[in-house]
Amino acid sequence: MTDVTIKRALLSVSDKSGLAELGQALSARGVELVSTGGTAKALRDAGLEVKDVSDLTGFPEMMDGRVKTLHPMVHGGLLAVRDNPEHFAAMEQHAIGAIDLVVVNLYPFEATVAKGAERPEIIENIDIGGPSMVRSAAKNHAFVTIVTDPSDYETLLGELEQSGGATSLDFRRRMAAKAFAATASYDSMISQWFAFADQGQMFPDMLAINGKAPVELRYGENPHQKAALYTPVGPHAKGIAQAEQLQGKELSYNNYNDADAALELCAEFAGGDPAVVIVKHANPCGVAQRGSLIEAWEEALACDSVSAFGGIVAVNTELDGPTAEAICKIFTEVVIAPSVTDEAREAFARKKNLRLLVTGDLPDPRRAGLAIKPITGGLLVQSRDNGAISAADLKVVTEREPTQQELKDCLFAWTVARHVKSNAIVYAKDGATAGIGAGQMNRRDSSRIAAMKAQEAAEKYGWDASRAVGSAVASDAFFPFADGLLAAAEAGATAIIQPGGSMRDDEVIAAANEAGLAMVFTGMRHFRH
Repeated sequence: MTDVTIKRALLSVSDKSGLAELGQALSARGVELVSTGGTAKALRDAGLEVKDVSDLTGFPEMMDGRVKTLHPMVHGGLLAVRDNPEHFAAMEQHAIGAIDLVVVNLYPFEATVAKGAERPEIIENIDIGGPSMVRSAAKNHAFVTIVTDPSDYETLLGELEQSGGATSLDFRRRMAAKAFAATASYDSMISQWFAFADQGQMFPDMLAINGKAPVELRYGENPHQKAALYTPVGPHAKGIAQAEQLQGKELSYNNYNDADAALELCAEFAGGDPAVVIVKHANPCGVAQRGSLIEAWEEALACDSVSAFGGIVAVNTELDGPTAEAICKIFTEVVIAPSVTDEAREAFARKKNLRLLVTGDLPDPRRAGLAIKPITGGLLVQSRDNGAISAADLKVVTEREPTQQELKDCLFAWTVARHVKSNAIVYAKDGATAGIGAGQMNRRDSSRIAAMKAQEAAEKYGWDASRAVGSAVASDAFFPFADGLLAAAEAGATAIIQPGGSMRDDEVIAAANEAGLAMVFTGMRHFRH
């Protein structure tokens, strides 16, 4: 059996968009409409003849609507295998009529949680009858059509038009797959709420993960890989995935990954002086905070103008015309801002391939949540690295205390370092990065690379000295040996911020004292692999 003519339809929806039009189109084809509660009322208000489910089952809706469709007259009509003689005989014996089409979408559990409802209201918005009907119809898709998404109504009506009032097996299979995904996602939301919000479990026995509305990307990290973007189901922070793209080519997998890194770091400066973050391959290559955005851009670019070519730029405040004009002077893949002026849009419009994203609010860098990483045969799950320190948390461990300026530079460098791949070393001076060393297998090499970049910048711009001279240095983890610290001192750094905790802390502190450095411990590590 392939095509199935639609003679009877059961409609029960929470989202009533497009319902009246669908009901009218089905009724015009002579389809009998069966419905429940508010859906039946909406169809009658549209002037349609509707049979109540209670007329079908012989039982009234009861228990505040909790029990209405959980009945053999409904599920027998959904689950019966039409060409099975025993099933057919049972339908005849019990006067069970076949149901050919089910149109159901579920109680708004996600929206109820999102609006901050109390627990009893959340529990009442756990749908039972809806998922049961969806699963019954989807299982029996050889004979029954299931539609769960209002956006598919038009496709359904087109199918009926093309097939003379019937649906094809291929269409029913596609709708069944979508239906099972819908109920799986729905149950996942409920299980997440029970685990995290209701029971306070960070790591439940069963971890349900889901996403919706996939955007298929051109390819993954490399052209031979396939990729897609999903957005979370349930309450979640808004970020790059929800940003509005104002212009430019489609975002690639790498664009999304790098843009997310840029936005996460830029969010650290929300509400502060104008800040610019430049990211390349998910690592910051220049960060600065200044009195104006154009000054912040110039200082961030100066840190490593070579790496900035083809990079991602994020800013923490409205992007203005002069800054946009300056950014356009180099090749930039993506620009991210909370908002942009008309002048900035005009400037970027001349760079048609540049992707311009507007995020509105910046995400909260201290937000809670889980970070999930797949490994062979499993998933690594941890809480987000949302730890933070302030000046009051720092412990001075050297004979010389840092000056107020050194302390400010230490905290700035530390903020950037937590977003740099380990092993991470960041030189910073006067609210701007002077050199960044990322992702090395030892901390000494990261120190040397960061110092080298600072020296290259000095030579390019004709400065009297590298900006590493007089800078503060942040290390994302402790110095296991004094060599990394000595490399920083050799480059001209005068202050160090690091977690501490090494077996050789005394040796490292002694080296700092001998070099005349000020050093503070944070007591908090920020590995980023």
